[in-house]
Amino acid sequence: MIDLRYVKKLIDILDESTVDSIEISSDKGMKIRISKSPTQRGAVQVAAPLPALLPAPAPAARLTPVDGTPAIGEGEAPKPAAAVTPLLEVKSPMVGTFYSAPEPGAKPYVSVGSRVQKGQILCIIEAMKIMNEIESEFAGVIKETTMTDAHPVEYGQVLFRIDPNG
Repeated sequence: MIDLRYVKKLIDILDESTVDSIEISSDKGMKIRISKSPTQRGAVQVAAPLPALLPAPAPAARLTPVDGTPAIGEGEAPKPAAAVTPLLEVKSPMVGTFYSAPEPGAKPYVSVGSRVQKGQILCIIEAMKIMNEIESEFAGVIKETTMTDAHPVEYGQVLFRIDPNG
């Protein structure tokens, strides 16, 4: 059992200190982690043991009509799935500001439908006043641009989707 007064006291101590987070473990495997961040000041996380995995559900029974006619779909060969070409994603290697063109008012480096080669410049990400040219890792056709010019971008955020067979 966790004493809530103890947890409240820990939160108060953490708020007054320069430490960002604390984690406490008990003899019985209970863990309490308290961390402060700009969005969740004094958030409390309690780790509980993971529940046992449930068995997979049994496959659905196939219904066969009483008159002996084959059930719908019975006797038919399975249809192959349509060949879907996966789109390759170009992700941001850093946090910064996305720019689609080399300067304001200039034509964008690429747009939807543009054919690109490996190593071709796709955009610029400004980080700490440095303009970083982002090059394509793939050859293909731009199918989607996910960013808006002059908007912030996060690390790992998808910038473009490219069809390698396009």
